[in-house]
Amino acid sequence: MSSPATLLQSPNLPARNPLPQRKDWFDPPAARPTLEAERRHRQENLAVAFRLFAQHGFDHGLAGHITARDPEWSDHFWVNPLGLHFSQIKVSDLLLVNSQGEIVVGKGPLNRAAFAIHAALHETRPDIVAAAHTHSTYGKAWSALGRRLDPLTQDSCIFYEDHALFDDFTGVVLETDEGFRIGQALGHKKAVILQNHGILTAGPSVEAAAWWYIALENACHTQLLAEAAGVPRPIRPEVARHTHSQIGGPGGAHFTFRSLFDIVVREHPEVLQ
Repeated sequence: MSSPATLLQSPNLPARNPLPQRKDWFDPPAARPTLEAERRHRQENLAVAFRLFAQHGFDHGLAGHITARDPEWSDHFWVNPLGLHFSQIKVSDLLLVNSQGEIVVGKGPLNRAAFAIHAALHETRPDIVAAAHTHSTYGKAWSALGRRLDPLTQDSCIFYEDHALFDDFTGVVLETDEGFRIGQALGHKKAVILQNHGILTAGPSVEAAAWWYIALENACHTQLLAEAAGVPRPIRPEVARHTHSQIGGPGGAHFTFRSLFDIVVREHPEVLQ
C-alpha cells in the first residue's frame, strides 16, 4: 500500500493547481443574460428560500415573508401569498406586487405587513434585491433584550458593525411609514433587530438575504446560550472587523445558499413548478 509521501511523489497524479485568490471564492456569479432569465432565477431562489425557512422552523402561523425585487419593474416585488405554508410554496404561487400594494401577478391574499415593511425597504434601499423577515424563535427572544449582537464567534462576525437595532415597536406593521422607519434604522447594513418583534435581513440577492437570515438566527441562538451559561468573551474589535471583511460579503452567502438550494430541489423538485 502506498504511503501518503509516495502518493505525493507519484508522476501519475495531476499537478495541483494553486488555490484561487479569496475574492474569487466569494465573488457572486455574473448576472443572467436576459431580464426573463434573471426574473426566473430570483423566483426559483425565492421559492426554495421558503422551503429552507420551513425546514429551519421559521414558519410561525401567518407571520413571515421574503421578497425579491423584479429585475424589470424595480418598484415591484415578488412575495409569498398569505396563508400558504412555507413548505408548500412553489414558483407558481408567488405574487408580484406593485408599489401601491396591488397584486399584478398571482392569486392572493397579500400579507399587508409584508407590503408595509418590504415596499418601504425596497424604496429606501435601491441596492436591496431581497429582504427576509419571520418570527423565528431565537430572533424573537434576542429582540426582547433590545441589544445588538456581540462578536462572540467567527460566524457572528458576519454581522459585526453590520446590523442595527430598531427600538420603536408599535404593534403589527400595517402602514408603510413604520416600514420607512425600519429602513432608516437598517441604513446601509445587512440586518436589523426589531425590538420585541424579531429579526430582518436584506441583501443584493435572494441568496444573500436568505442565508444571512439563517446565519443571524443562529447568531442570536448562540449568544443566548453563551449568556445563559456564563459571561461570554467577545472577539476583539480589530479581529472582529477583520473577520467581517473576510466572511461578511454576499459572495460567500451566495455559495452557501446554493449548496442548500441543490438539496431542496433534488428532494422537492415540484418547488420549481
